[in-house]
Amino acid sequence: MEIEFLGTGAGVPARSRNVTSIALKLLDERNEVWLFDCGEGTQQQILKTTIKPRKVNKIFITHLHGDHIFGLPGFLTSRSNQGGETRLDLYGPTGIKRYVQTSLAVTGTRLSYPIAYHEITEPGIVFEDDQFQVSQLKLDHRIDSYGYRIQEAAFTGELLVDKLKAEQVPSGPIYGKLKAGETVSLPDGRVLNGHDYIGESRPGRIVAIMGDTRKTDHTITLAQDADVLVHESTFSQHESKLARQYFHSTSTQAAQIAVAAHCRRLLLTHISARYLGRAARQLQEEAREVFPNTRVVNDFDIIKIPLPVAVKE
Repeated sequence: MEIEFLGTGAGVPARSRNVTSIALKLLDERNEVWLFDCGEGTQQQILKTTIKPRKVNKIFITHLHGDHIFGLPGFLTSRSNQGGETRLDLYGPTGIKRYVQTSLAVTGTRLSYPIAYHEITEPGIVFEDDQFQVSQLKLDHRIDSYGYRIQEAAFTGELLVDKLKAEQVPSGPIYGKLKAGETVSLPDGRVLNGHDYIGESRPGRIVAIMGDTRKTDHTITLAQDADVLVHESTFSQHESKLARQYFHSTSTQAAQIAVAAHCRRLLLTHISARYLGRAARQLQEEAREVFPNTRVVNDFDIIKIPLPVAVKE
């Protein structure tokens, strides 16, 4: 699991930062890529990476401001032109379906694949299978804006084969039953409980990705115990009044969220064009005073998210 930042700027494209788009790369887990927001020029940013558009099968939109969605029509069209045939699921606020369908209709664009639209009408789970759950809550922005929590299912422990061999348990179908946690009776009269032969389990990973927002308790809920929190940092702490006026957050406020939610790592994005070079590093230093494991990310940064350590039952 990796996060690749395709755009880390706020409002308008800049020389060093394109507008917002984030790729959650689940290539090892399910050979898929999920996009979170798709600002103008996202498809051009993808050309500079190893991401294949046809592997993007889910797009989650945080809100309908242009710097988060103006890249959608172009990306969807390119995905079609580059061999994309599988269904694409598009999640976002009410209005995202009308925006995409109008853009495609006005330009006479026909896609080679269907789009399944999932417009958010109430808080809760937007996607779930046996491997991942994605849930959302509304944040505090000028228009409806959402944060997403991506939670991976826990990994069961490995079968303790060496222990079984040491106890002279014959291999074969018995191993499969023990791995499934079943109780097995052996020909010699021994009764084995499968749970006694399964190693330590591993919790799944949690990633929280926020849209534009003021500081809000809903962010803490979404980010609880997250391995990674991706949070906007549009303003410096010295401009907290501007942040509140424009419904955004400061770097310090993002760090406070990370502390309250017991996150392991904080990645700051959505950086205003006013913060270049040393000024951007200052945003990072402000946050680190509150939450040391903080990083201001740049376009094309790739962040690996390792599996948590095993947990003893």
